[in-house]
Amino acid sequence: MKITHLTPIILHAPVTRGGIADSTHSITHWGAPGVAIHADNGLVGYGFSGTHAHLPTDRLIVQCATEAFGPLLVGEDPREVRYLWEKLHKHSPVLWVGRSGITHLALGAIDIALWDLKAKAAGLPLWKLLGGSSRKRVEAYNTDGGWLNWPIEQLVSDCRRLVEQDGYRAVKIKLGSADANEDLRRLGAVRSALGPSVRIMTDANGKWNLPLAVQIGRRLREFDVVWLEEPIAFDDVGGHARLAQAIDTPIALGEQLYLAHQFRDFIHAGAVHYVQPDVVRLAGITEWWQVADLAHSYSLPVVPHVGDMCQVHQHLCFAHPGCALLEYIPWLRDWMRHPAQIQDGHFVAPEAPGAGMEPTVEALERINRI
Repeated sequence: MKITHLTPIILHAPVTRGGIADSTHSITHWGAPGVAIHADNGLVGYGFSGTHAHLPTDRLIVQCATEAFGPLLVGEDPREVRYLWEKLHKHSPVLWVGRSGITHLALGAIDIALWDLKAKAAGLPLWKLLGGSSRKRVEAYNTDGGWLNWPIEQLVSDCRRLVEQDGYRAVKIKLGSADANEDLRRLGAVRSALGPSVRIMTDANGKWNLPLAVQIGRRLREFDVVWLEEPIAFDDVGGHARLAQAIDTPIALGEQLYLAHQFRDFIHAGAVHYVQPDVVRLAGITEWWQVADLAHSYSLPVVPHVGDMCQVHQHLCFAHPGCALLEYIPWLRDWMRHPAQIQDGHFVAPEAPGAGMEPTVEALERINRI
């Protein structure tokens, strides 16, 4: 089994109700720039990154994947994934221009596609190839009702719908309003509507400085919040460590970290309690697994950020012992042949061979319109 060629793919899927916002971002579409890796036996592996659907930068990602990395893969056996990851990761021309960012996103898309090919060649869903079990329970928490641009009435209504109609027992809402007291009012309204048994996660998307994070963070215990996610600047290890000592609510982070050693630094500093590696920010499944093992060795729960919109991460959660909870956002649901399925607030183990990232025929046809 040998790789013959790579083809670029860019998908742009509309988000909920035409536009969502958190404290630092506002988007109308979710981007999935990636690659299809073709093998000489007719199998095709698919891998994607996750972006804010900015076409110029999405093109840079797929160009890096197909033109900078692609020639290094042709003729190789795609099943030798970890060897190929090392080969590409240490490729000096790419390493010289970037050890994270676009080059890392491109490598991540390739790595996912290689694992997809490996699982398809074995005739197994990825979670089973990695040693997982369908008997494992992976709970879903839903983020898609808690956006900061929702009026408080809509925020409460959506969170109640997710719990009462859709069966979720955990939801996440965004913080970081211009008036911090408004965040507390919104959080209080959601807690009052959902009652004490539903878990609530919060996410400030790096909006606050340290004093404000301490001030607001100390109030979160009033609402029995599971975690405070990305409260301050994403790379500030020392600040998160000081915040963790100052408040009772656990800290979650990881979606903006690109390298395994960045997670190492946060974990060693006691600056994170819920570790959120993202397979599309890290350089794919190979590096994601390193981070998950590290967190698990510190008895820290691994709760992936869902930059792939649940597709690959659901496989990883069924496979890795550190994972029991996964974010759910459905934006790519209609774009994938085998989308993530939720029943009674839990993920259903996928049955199709591969990593779950194969686009529908209709999705592939839309590429030419971008």
